[in-house]
Amino acid sequence: MIPRYSRAEMADIWTPESKFRIWFEIEAHAATKLADLGIIPAEAAEVIWKKGGDAVFDVARIDEIEAEVKHDVIAFLTHLAEIIGPEARFVHQGMTSSDVLDTCFNVQLMRASDLLIADIDGLLAALKNRALEHKDTICIGRSHAIHAEPVTFGLKLAQAYAEFDRCKSRLLSAREEISTCAISGAVGTFANIDPSVEEFVAEQMGLTVEPVSTQVIPRDRHAMFFATLGVIASSIERLAVEIRHLQRTEVLEAEEYFSPGQKGSSAMPHKRNPILTENLTGLARMVRAYAMPAMENVALWHERDISHSSVERMIGPDATVTLDFALSRLRGVIEKLVVYPERMEDNLNKLGGLVHSQRVLLALTQAGVAREDAYRLVQRNAMKVWEEGRDFLTELLGDDEVRAALTEDDIREKFDMGYHTKHVDTIFARVFG
Repeated sequence: MIPRYSRAEMADIWTPESKFRIWFEIEAHAATKLADLGIIPAEAAEVIWKKGGDAVFDVARIDEIEAEVKHDVIAFLTHLAEIIGPEARFVHQGMTSSDVLDTCFNVQLMRASDLLIADIDGLLAALKNRALEHKDTICIGRSHAIHAEPVTFGLKLAQAYAEFDRCKSRLLSAREEISTCAISGAVGTFANIDPSVEEFVAEQMGLTVEPVSTQVIPRDRHAMFFATLGVIASSIERLAVEIRHLQRTEVLEAEEYFSPGQKGSSAMPHKRNPILTENLTGLARMVRAYAMPAMENVALWHERDISHSSVERMIGPDATVTLDFALSRLRGVIEKLVVYPERMEDNLNKLGGLVHSQRVLLALTQAGVAREDAYRLVQRNAMKVWEEGRDFLTELLGDDEVRAALTEDDIREKFDMGYHTKHVDTIFARVFG
């Protein structure tokens, strides 16, 4: 986790202190159920909770023990025994390390998901507010980065809203898939621990039982989870790139908020750069990069190995912390985005009316002109605008072949800007209800 790109609440999920607290809760809940089953003394379960529940686990001490025993869970259990005393012999009865590690990892991912879902909700609210604000703010739509036909800036934001609403649905599904618990013992057969212990721990930790754990929870679940984070990151980048393009000097239809005292360049005092959205592009690359090793973790040897372990120690915190930061940053960009409707109008008119070429083409075909001929007539006049800077409407009105099919009023009517925005309300109703 890089502090520069971390927010405290998400980062806290992945601290050693948080991890060891979850490990303790898993062990203590298991002890409670084992006591109910009469496998360990009820008094022992009570002592485990009493002494461990209020304990502050000494990370340095656990690290010291691990340096000797070369096993993280054993190091924790040894330290826990130092805290609990003789009753610690009843901790970890019939369990294996993966029961603790895998269940804890899924608890952490589940809690991280809750924060990410809240992040998306905040972003959705910002997008909706700005989309409604600019529902009728007309601007040019572009294909291949070239002027195409008019849209509204609100439609751009409504598209982003719909995309992130899908992201939320995917994340909710990924959260459900990752929220499983395994307390099944060595090779997952429950030979040394009753399945009801797993059910109890799962319920207490807000999880569901893993149907077949083979000692480890199957990593296809994690692959889907991190792939989902990668898709969300790609959606972040899509919107960030749009804003970056709109902030280009030659376009300047919108730009990131430039705060008082902010400086854009160490060399050029005039610069106002899209640094936040450029940063989001970079962060998105990193989150996507974590999806591939998660997929490679699916194939483990036989019932289990630990080739996935080192990967997950990195990608678990890094992917969730980075995405949390990126979603928060994007929300701030949208909330403070500076929009220039006048510049949008100027750009819209930059090509002398060419944005209406399709309407003229369709009108000619409807007037009886063959499509190939209609296309030739419209393109012939359009190229004069491109190459000589002429006015499209004037050229069409002066073209005898065009006038043979269309009256002046017919042609002028095809330059009505409102024609392109007549279904904006329909689209907004589909997106926002």
